[in-house]
Amino acid sequence: MTISAASVTGLLPNVIHAILIFFWLVTLSLCMPENAKAQGNLLILPKRIVFDGSRRTQDLNLANTGKDTATYIISMIQIRMKEDGTFENITQPDSGQYFADKSLRIFPRSVTLAPRESQTVKIQVIQAANLGPGEYRSHIYFRAVPRTTAAGEKPVVTDSANLSVKLVPVFGISIPAIIRVGENSSGTAISDVSVDLVNVQKPQLNMCLNRIGNMSVYGDLYVNYISLTGKKIRVGAVNGIAVYTPLPRRKVTMKLDILPGVDYHSGKLEIQYALPTAAKIVMLSEKELPLQ
Repeated sequence: MTISAASVTGLLPNVIHAILIFFWLVTLSLCMPENAKAQGNLLILPKRIVFDGSRRTQDLNLANTGKDTATYIISMIQIRMKEDGTFENITQPDSGQYFADKSLRIFPRSVTLAPRESQTVKIQVIQAANLGPGEYRSHIYFRAVPRTTAAGEKPVVTDSANLSVKLVPVFGISIPAIIRVGENSSGTAISDVSVDLVNVQKPQLNMCLNRIGNMSVYGDLYVNYISLTGKKIRVGAVNGIAVYTPLPRRKVTMKLDILPGVDYHSGKLEIQYALPTAAKIVMLSEKELPLQ
């Protein structure tokens, strides 16, 4: 087969684009920003998909940061968030919960990535005109297909007198896919705030993040210590805290840093729940806790 110079020239932009995406994703994996999600050797960017306007397609960028070729099957699953922030799989929606799977199309549904290879998966909203006002959520699930025999590993040999069993762990990771229709009336409030100082070396902050309105909320938590003289010191931060519908509140526990100039028996704590954007931080709710 003869490959012309014109064909090579036509392929170059696609090759360069794929290389740039991979190195971009790997660079992000080293610092793990709030909009990237990784587990095992699969890096996914972004870590959540939200359709809340006229846009009907979005891209997920996947990268294999491991040393072996890996295959992932992509499907949709349904998840319930519990009050402690953990998840459980469900098949029927709770009251006030709506699934998005029937209104989303994913292409492709399986991906095989060589080491240091990346690929784009497209997510498309379909039949949006049939959706009533509210929020629809399902989770895109990436399940690794286990290798029959790992590289360099000898097959397990059995005989009729002995039974040999080999457990192969199956890796999986999911990200939320959300469709929002109509006006968003959601809001948040912070309550039940307390500081646990039982272990003086590991102080922690306990609180409840309350959600009101018709849609989920999502943001970052920041905790600042303010001394009696007014000096402010950042003592804690957690990125990507969500309260999904229909859950009305989520309990949150976060570690507080022990830093010079911080005395958890005086001054006060400033707790902020905010939505980071490219332009500025949008404050969702705030709370102060006097310390004594």
